[in-house]
Amino acid sequence: MEKEFGSLLRLLREQKGMSINQLAESAGISNSQISRMENGLRGVPKAPTIRKLAEALNASYQELMIAAGYLEEAANLNIAVAEQSPEWATYKDKRDFKKMLEEDGELMFDGIPLDQEDRQRIKDVLTGLFWEAKQMNKRKKKNNGTPDEK
Repeated sequence: MEKEFGSLLRLLREQKGMSINQLAESAGISNSQISRMENGLRGVPKAPTIRKLAEALNASYQELMIAAGYLEEAANLNIAVAEQSPEWATYKDKRDFKKMLEEDGELMFDGIPLDQEDRQRIKDVLTGLFWEAKQMNKRKKKNNGTPDEK
């Protein structure tokens, strides 16, 4: 997956006539990081980094996400958000929740990356806390006379 993503990144950069340094400056990412991505020496970047690259290249975010191997994961995330959302959640609430899950960094404990099972446990706890906080905010708005968002 790293090679496929890196090859596409290089192709898009060259099609735009950009150097690695120009892309790095435009995306706010180090040139060495971009070089490592293009050469398959770095793992697939996280979604926020891919978004920066897509914007800097004026390229399709979805195309880069497919090359990075996130397509199936993104589809599963949409299903998970829909299944885990309470009935009162608005579209904006669900969007905020999805964004929170997509943008989480690598989870570590004592300097060691957590395995998938532990990451899922943490996400499950965060899911409960997120929806609890959203519901509390909605109650506060209603009690203060602010109309509820639909």
